[in-house]
Amino acid sequence: MVKIPDTHALECWRKAGRIASECREWARDAIRPGVRVREVLETIEEMIYERGAAPGFPAQSSRNHVAAHYCSAPEDELQYEEGDCVKVDMGVHVDGYIADTACTVDLSEDGRWTPLVTASADALRAAIATVGDGVPVRDVGRVIERTITAAGFEPVRNLTGHGLARWKVHTAPQIPNYGEAGAGRFEAGMVFAIEPFASTGRGFIRERGKSEVFMMVRPPRRARGLDRDVLKAIEGWRGLPIARRYFRDLDEAAFEDTLGRLARQGSVMRYPPLVEEEGVMVSQTEHSMYLGPDGVEILTA
Repeated sequence: MVKIPDTHALECWRKAGRIASECREWARDAIRPGVRVREVLETIEEMIYERGAAPGFPAQSSRNHVAAHYCSAPEDELQYEEGDCVKVDMGVHVDGYIADTACTVDLSEDGRWTPLVTASADALRAAIATVGDGVPVRDVGRVIERTITAAGFEPVRNLTGHGLARWKVHTAPQIPNYGEAGAGRFEAGMVFAIEPFASTGRGFIRERGKSEVFMMVRPPRRARGLDRDVLKAIEGWRGLPIARRYFRDLDEAAFEDTLGRLARQGSVMRYPPLVEEEGVMVSQTEHSMYLGPDGVEILTA
């Protein structure tokens, strides 16, 4: 059942959305060749804290064929380069109510990725214009697919938009980027994120690389062998996604051992980078929104 958010929840979502929008636009300007990726991500998170909120998930910035989930390690020295197609994706929560937003920056001098960036942005605008109370979810996927393919690209078919709930970044409904999938209908009261991905390739991603993003999905079955300080620090995030760089102040060996034990128990999920084929470029554009009685309110506008 869809529950209409109360006044407190809506105000928290709106504040989270405003902060996320400010951080996104700062990042859009800050991403330049020669800038370290980690500096951008850590500055986003500092800005979130300064504004009285906290990260809803670790800030991430994925380049070129990496579609999502590139999250800098604690000592990552990777820099943006001329010619990159750069995604930046961030979440902000206020009292557990999460806003999620993303944009893509074309770092080529000749603007070669601008049509790709425009395709995902146009698809998001078309999707938002389609959303309404009672509208089938697949209709939005169909509009996204049509917009991206008309621009000469492919939607990424195994990444989706998603519902948002308190302390949960991904809930129903899944909002696909193509029209043959998607169950259910939009209903007044829903809060959700739509995030079209456009690709110069086939439009399918797979996991590859070391995970820097994790999420506790259930309490540990066995506490023996777990470092208490590490476990307490991880549990303090209340099931929200976390990054290895959040725990620099803890003993590294104890953290890695406890994290590994939790993963083997199935208490922690790992989220490695999501990639297309080498040489393919991917763009992403995302807003979070509330479907209210008067229509769509874009929380991260």
